[in-house]
Amino acid sequence: MSLAYRANADFAKLNHPMRVPLSAEIHSRPFLHLQAPESLTHFALYLQQDQPSRLNHRASQHLILEQLCLHYGVATPHPQARYFFHDFGRFRLKWECHTEFATYTFVERGEPGLDCRASFERMPLQHVPQEWLAGLNGKIIVAAHVLLCKDDSSDDSFAEGIRDLFQGKSLVGSSTGGNAEVWTDFLIQPDGFSRFVVRDQRLREFQPGRLVGRLLEIETYRMMALLGLPQAEATQPDLSSIENELATLTATLVNDEGNEDQDLLARITGLAARVEKISVNNGYRFAASQAYFNLVQARIKELREIRIEGTPTLAEFMGRRLAPAMNTCTSVAQRQEALAKRIARSNDLLRTRVGIEQEQQNRKILQSLDARAAQQLRMQQAVEGLSVAAISYYTLGLVGYVGKALKAGSVPVNPDLVTGIAVPLVIGAVWLGLRRLHHQLSGSAKH
Repeated sequence: MSLAYRANADFAKLNHPMRVPLSAEIHSRPFLHLQAPESLTHFALYLQQDQPSRLNHRASQHLILEQLCLHYGVATPHPQARYFFHDFGRFRLKWECHTEFATYTFVERGEPGLDCRASFERMPLQHVPQEWLAGLNGKIIVAAHVLLCKDDSSDDSFAEGIRDLFQGKSLVGSSTGGNAEVWTDFLIQPDGFSRFVVRDQRLREFQPGRLVGRLLEIETYRMMALLGLPQAEATQPDLSSIENELATLTATLVNDEGNEDQDLLARITGLAARVEKISVNNGYRFAASQAYFNLVQARIKELREIRIEGTPTLAEFMGRRLAPAMNTCTSVAQRQEALAKRIARSNDLLRTRVGIEQEQQNRKILQSLDARAAQQLRMQQAVEGLSVAAISYYTLGLVGYVGKALKAGSVPVNPDLVTGIAVPLVIGAVWLGLRRLHHQLSGSAKH
């Protein structure tokens, strides 16, 4: 083993476990190497799930890729792989697995000299197994054909051919940095695919692949961003219903009668639960739509568009068509949040009123307890007076017995006189003793 190899092996042990994967992350999805003329067919597969799970999503997408590879006898990538490229001979395949979807880009070398219409009839889709395509039922969210051509005809002649090809009123086009032209209408054609035409004018070696890659990302992220729109539109009636019910309950709070507070509290709590459920169901989708929309805007900015006279640019098209849909999602999300805050305020208001009523009831209870305690105190004082009389009576009886005993013992004592003299003394002593005992008990209770 050489010293250099041993040194490299020893240095590798010093690496953080995530250093190599993180360093490779920015190189995991390279652009295709394209050179006009090229034809591309692009799919994006979205497997809808109740709860987004990267593990299940990746396993499902790998299974679909594995079926395609087995058809051609090609080894499948590692189950944890997120990128795959292979040259199948008649076509090349680039596969990428994202958080919510996976993309398949089939590339075939085009035939020089063919016009755009003829080229779109010879796309790489013809090499894809029909049984594999049939197995994608309900999974395709994006299907696009891209034609990368190098046409030396005049700009006016090429633009006329493009208008004849798309035959639509929503034709979009622009010059990307003055080195290429991009044309599309973002419509799904009768064959089920949207179409893009990229005219290579002065693109350098790796620029065609980057340009086509950005266009496909714009189309894919555009569709993924729009997934939040149906959910937003379906949510608005529920929010309107909750708002109307909340307005009714809030108006009821104005009444002074509090006999329905518990029912109102239960209904407001039910509204809060409904809004929270809607927020949980929509939170991920709305956040994802906003993230995809930001990616669309970033990719369009990277195109560095230059206007083609008489044709709207991609940025203008997205600003006029996609941005309102994203604004709808944003407004529904804000409406959910505002409604939740209003319900919380109403809930707090009602709880405050219930709390005040409970305090008033508690005050009445305490007042009744105070009155009862005062009554018990008066009864206790009366009992203490009777106790003084009873104890004094029995004590004086004992004094009388003592006097009689002394008289019987030949002591010159008059028992009746002794008893009479002892009456105030005994009563005073008994009263003072009870008072002292009462103070002692009161002091121990305070401690």
